[in-house]
Amino acid sequence: MSLQRIVRVSLEHPTSAVCVAGVETVVDIYGSVPEGTEMFEVYGTPGVDIYISPNMERGRERADTRRWRFDATLEIIVVMNSPSNDLNDSHVQISYHSSHKPLPLAYAVLYLTCVDISLDCDLNCEGRQDRTFVDKRQWVWGPSGYGGILLVNCDRDDPSCGVQDNCDKHVHCLQDLEDMSVMVLRTQGPAALFDDHKLVLHTSSYGAERAQVFHVCGPEDVCEAYRHVLGQDKVSYEVPRFHGDEERFFVEGLSFPDADFTGLISFHVTLLDDSNEDFSASPIFTDTVVFRVAPWIMTPSTLPPLEVYVCRVRNNTCFVDAVAELARKAGCKLTICPQAENRNDRWIQDEMELGYVQAPHKTFPVVFDSPRNGELQDFPYKRILGPDFGYVTREPRDRSVSGLDSFGNLEKVQPPVELFVDWLAVGHVDEFLSFVPAPDGKGFRMLLASPGACFKLFQEKRKCGHGRALLFQGVVDDERVKTISINQVLSNKDLINYNKFVQSCIDWNREVLKRELGLAECDIIDIPQLFKTERKKAMAFFPDLVNMLVLGKHLGIPKPFGPIINGRCCLEEQVRSLLEPLGLHCTFIDDFTPYHMLHGEVHCGTNVRRKPFSFKWWNMVP
Repeated sequence: MSLQRIVRVSLEHPTSAVCVAGVETVVDIYGSVPEGTEMFEVYGTPGVDIYISPNMERGRERADTRRWRFDATLEIIVVMNSPSNDLNDSHVQISYHSSHKPLPLAYAVLYLTCVDISLDCDLNCEGRQDRTFVDKRQWVWGPSGYGGILLVNCDRDDPSCGVQDNCDKHVHCLQDLEDMSVMVLRTQGPAALFDDHKLVLHTSSYGAERAQVFHVCGPEDVCEAYRHVLGQDKVSYEVPRFHGDEERFFVEGLSFPDADFTGLISFHVTLLDDSNEDFSASPIFTDTVVFRVAPWIMTPSTLPPLEVYVCRVRNNTCFVDAVAELARKAGCKLTICPQAENRNDRWIQDEMELGYVQAPHKTFPVVFDSPRNGELQDFPYKRILGPDFGYVTREPRDRSVSGLDSFGNLEKVQPPVELFVDWLAVGHVDEFLSFVPAPDGKGFRMLLASPGACFKLFQEKRKCGHGRALLFQGVVDDERVKTISINQVLSNKDLINYNKFVQSCIDWNREVLKRELGLAECDIIDIPQLFKTERKKAMAFFPDLVNMLVLGKHLGIPKPFGPIINGRCCLEEQVRSLLEPLGLHCTFIDDFTPYHMLHGEVHCGTNVRRKPFSFKWWNMVP
């Protein structure tokens, strides 16, 4: 049902009122009724639709020209659908009648001025400001949903500006406007109406903390024309009429949806009657639009890659060269963080996560800077933040940083799944878990490190007479590493018992992941891997094969230095046999000295920006 307002008429003098196109006005005729009234008639000039609502059961009827029995339960409803050309150019006349007198007992006249007011945005998520017959006060998910979308304007389009675009109250360059959502205030009606009426744009203090609005107050090709009118410390703004019937506003988000922020922000425009100097302005009509702030969306390893990041440190030249070659094969851009900037911190996976934000009018990547704050802490802000590349960070509420704040613990997009990692020395899920794309099934496979699969492989090789084949042959320039044969591995009871414990921990997580992600056994591939104990925590015995760099069909896998049988590493051959049938290409990268010996692998030392999902997040049905 349309919004309603009430206007009371008088017998002593004509009444004037402003009505808004399409909005019902209830005419109260009961405050001043001539004595003896038994019936009444209602007449309206052309363009004024009049309805009588006898009661809730019967609904409403057009007033037409007949007389209505006077009954205090009746409502007179007036609707105008077109704006007036002049003040008071339409009217409604009520005549009061008695069955005992031929002429009316009295008349009441209501003069009407109709104005059309609408606050609009892209309600259909299609990149245009449509006026539609939906409840703009609601935001609805799904393919048939509607509501405006805001981006957190967290990039820096003007490189000479020292802060992100939404960190101050200025538009520094016109490209900045492309990241904002347009909101349009349209008004039609007599210009003289606004001599004693005003329009106020407003939001709540909650909304003003999370979004801000700029009003175009001059030529749109000049940055100075964009006046900051709402947001931060401003909750209301009286709208001057710079452009006649249409005023344009640009809206940007300040905060991402979070535990204490649903993402919804409402903006309102209210028409106020300011004609009486002795009283404060009174509201006549309010129109509302609702925006949802677009979430930061993390991209999983199964999405196509766009850019690979790696740090150059004092002892990883060959590793960087191998990553560069893999990026070339995958058609990716390569960005190398030099040693002068990383200060020998090579763990770029833990420092940041790459994702994106998306609205119908714009999509751009956003780097999420972890609160880990190692020697790489300045790299995301100083080197990645820029035009159409946003930046966001979060600090722990209690200011303490744990292993959970290192982003090797972020692997896939879904509601949070709590996994058991206390048994691991570093404590990151990428030590036993990864995902690769697949052409069938769910479109991916989950890879799990498996001591059981590794022991089974070694037992098979021993049966075939290869028990003396050695692990760690060929490891360069590291006297700390001693070779060990398959026979020695399979006779080491402590190693076997410890890996049975590790397998039980991984199996626990396997069941959690199957339940939470809806996986079957056919969606999981067991990758041979052994672990050793150090201070009662698990570390990879040989380079951790699941801790890989996934670039589409090209995989950068830690070179395991497994037993050489018939001239080939049996661990590499086993991994190839498991993954190449999926159309994947396995490249084994030597990360032994610069990463493995420091308790990390290829995935830990790299990061990837990926293509956004083809599915639009607002079409989701939560």
